[in-house]
Amino acid sequence: MDKKDMRSIKTSIHPSKIIFGLFLLLAFTGSSFNAVAQQLLKLHYDKPAQNWNEALPLGNGRLGLMAFGNPEREHLQLNEETVWAGEPGNNVPVNTSSLINEIRNLLFQGKNQQAQNLSNQTFPRQAPADLNYGMPYQTVGDLWITFPGHQNYSNYYRDLDISNATSTVSYQVDHTTFTRKVFASFTDDVIMMKITADKPNSINFTLGLSSTQKDHQIKNDGSYLQLSGNSGSVDNKKGKIKFEALVAPVVQGGLINKTDSSITVSKANSVIFYISIATNFKNYKDLTAEPLIKAKSILNKAIAKKYDEALATHQKKYQSFFNRVRLELGNSEQSKKTTDVRVREFADHKDPELVALYFQFGRYLLISSSQPGGQPANLQGIWNDKNSPPWDSKYTVNINTEMNYWPAEITNLSEMHEPLFSMLKDLATTGKESASQMYHARGWNMHHNTDLWRITGIVDGGFYGMWPMGGAWLTQHLWQHYLFTGDDKFLRENYPILKGAAMFYLDVLKEEPRTKWLVMAPSMSPENTYEKNVGVAAGTTMDNQLIFDTFNNLINAAKILKTDGSFSDSVSTALAKMPPMQIGKYNQLQEWLQDLDRPDDKHRHISHLYGLYPSGQISPFRNPQLLEAAKNSLIYRGDKSTGWSMGWKVNWWARMLDGNKAYKLISDQLTPAPMETKGQSGGTYPNLLDAHPPFQIDGNFGCTAGITEMLLQSYDGNIYLLPALPDALASGKITGLKARGGFEVDMEWKDGKLKKLIVQSTIGGNCRLRLSDQVSLNGNAKLVKSKGENTNKFYQVNKIKSPMLSTEAKLKGIAIPKTNLFDFDTIAGEKYIFNAR
Repeated sequence: MDKKDMRSIKTSIHPSKIIFGLFLLLAFTGSSFNAVAQQLLKLHYDKPAQNWNEALPLGNGRLGLMAFGNPEREHLQLNEETVWAGEPGNNVPVNTSSLINEIRNLLFQGKNQQAQNLSNQTFPRQAPADLNYGMPYQTVGDLWITFPGHQNYSNYYRDLDISNATSTVSYQVDHTTFTRKVFASFTDDVIMMKITADKPNSINFTLGLSSTQKDHQIKNDGSYLQLSGNSGSVDNKKGKIKFEALVAPVVQGGLINKTDSSITVSKANSVIFYISIATNFKNYKDLTAEPLIKAKSILNKAIAKKYDEALATHQKKYQSFFNRVRLELGNSEQSKKTTDVRVREFADHKDPELVALYFQFGRYLLISSSQPGGQPANLQGIWNDKNSPPWDSKYTVNINTEMNYWPAEITNLSEMHEPLFSMLKDLATTGKESASQMYHARGWNMHHNTDLWRITGIVDGGFYGMWPMGGAWLTQHLWQHYLFTGDDKFLRENYPILKGAAMFYLDVLKEEPRTKWLVMAPSMSPENTYEKNVGVAAGTTMDNQLIFDTFNNLINAAKILKTDGSFSDSVSTALAKMPPMQIGKYNQLQEWLQDLDRPDDKHRHISHLYGLYPSGQISPFRNPQLLEAAKNSLIYRGDKSTGWSMGWKVNWWARMLDGNKAYKLISDQLTPAPMETKGQSGGTYPNLLDAHPPFQIDGNFGCTAGITEMLLQSYDGNIYLLPALPDALASGKITGLKARGGFEVDMEWKDGKLKKLIVQSTIGGNCRLRLSDQVSLNGNAKLVKSKGENTNKFYQVNKIKSPMLSTEAKLKGIAIPKTNLFDFDTIAGEKYIFNAR
């Protein structure tokens, strides 16, 4: 058969059929689990994106794009992680410390409405003229590639291959097959798109750029198109981010014509576009970089490399992260259908592969939006087409930013955590200003939002913003990273951040007159109310849980590092005076210091369940009363909510060991998002991005973490295998999950029971397993029945106070599965293999 015959076969078969055929071939020939799994890791469609929520996200941490895949007019919407409105500077208000004290006194007197009124007056809903409530993340612009005559096409196929971080479009026009492949290179730091045709001299197009930035210019500089722009001005800050976007087409064959603002190519055989974007941002207080020099340098180096080499090195770097975890949950006929149809039909059709794809899509998004040396993933990761996006696409730290990073350690993406730690170092500096000026306290703090400029003052006024707990929550990520990696150098380096956060709370906690407990006031249980229009409060349950963790992290870190004995003792003394968790009259875990919960409250935030997840203060085996109360609170709130809220609920139900309920929440999330651009109905867009609505990325990350928690938990002094396995996922296998203490875990299960286990120890030390009492393992290590607490220092459990119960509470008790605990000693670098008897 000659090459011409081969080409005619290729162009007559739809690409999706080729892919499915390959899958069947691999499956039939008994190929390895890894090879089969890779075939399934694609989002694919039979039509172009009609809107942003159907476009496909690609990114390399710094650069992001949404690819639309329209044959007639390709659209790449472009982002760069440091293009934010505004300029350096904090947003700490002046002369508010005495008013904060007055708000606290009003709360202690029971004058809650007056306290809220004063909070609203002190911190108005709209930012005063001399202040701001944070800057929005903004778009760079758009690349448009117009192909004359391509409006009539056939055999259309579009995909996002998350196994190698590329997107491909193919279609036919007049018996010619055109193919586009685009990726954001992890190694060359540019966006690349290659366009080919299976007939020579067939590629004709016009290239143009646009931007919605008010201050921008577009010109042709001979060898590339250049978009020069400036970020926007908002409130009291002038837009001082300068950016340059350069687009260079490298054409094989054909003719090139140029105008002042466009490039036209005719009769080419192939073309490769290189997109380089750079800004003047160096760090949150330094804007002295030269964006054009940087963008040119990156562009020239990328063009000098051969395309095939660039694609291969990009994929190798990406896969060095992505391939660490493999998940197989079985297959069904649904996998043959396009991704949008699978989402639409998920509730009524068995499709375990979509769960695996959604899990891995969350990991893909984290790798693509959070790379070492860059900025953390914001409310939309790095993907945003607006200059005034919803919620400014800032870092909302009363849940959303933290949720973005829940998958980092557990799904073996520890390096992706680094941008968050880098931001924390900045906040520990800027936060000294808010701690000192607003609270007359040592250490550092922040409230419920920050941005590129590392603001730490109140955002959005005295209702939503009166929550000085952002530092308490964010610093949990430092401690958890240490527990997973055992990196003493990391702990020592970041100890001052932990200490600064603890020092702030040590200074600001006050004795509540009625109970004599030390409490945080004023604060709130994020975004919720306990009286009409009143949220500001003293001693909320979430605050108590957060400070409990912050203080214990400091005490434990100081002990490990053999430092700060006196300060640690002071923290221990304050910790002993803090409130216990309380169970209220409706058998619920109380959200506030007083028993004020409402059974009909359906609020999206269920902040007082922080102690269940992501913290580990509530355990089925150690405090079943609190677990029952938390479950009642969750039942009262209901299932359907915003996307991120449902993502959190998956984790809560997994921690309550109810796999079927956790899976039900995944099913709720994997339903088509509404067309409305506002609301709290959640769901998933055709491109698998999470809906609040509108799009927020945190729900994707929350569900990925939740699926992991269903399969493996390591927070309660042991590694619990398959703790919340749903009936719908009764058989499967996973490799590469991480547990605290540096253990890497592979598992295979069938009919709901563990069949094979491999534990790789990277640190050494005792490994304690919690197993169903129906499972017995044997392998190359001796399992010994556990006694007492785990001797592994990464598995120490901080003891909580016994809960207080309302006299009206009538708990029914809660069923806890029967399990056994076994220990075996490990050596760093060794692998331990077990099979079920």
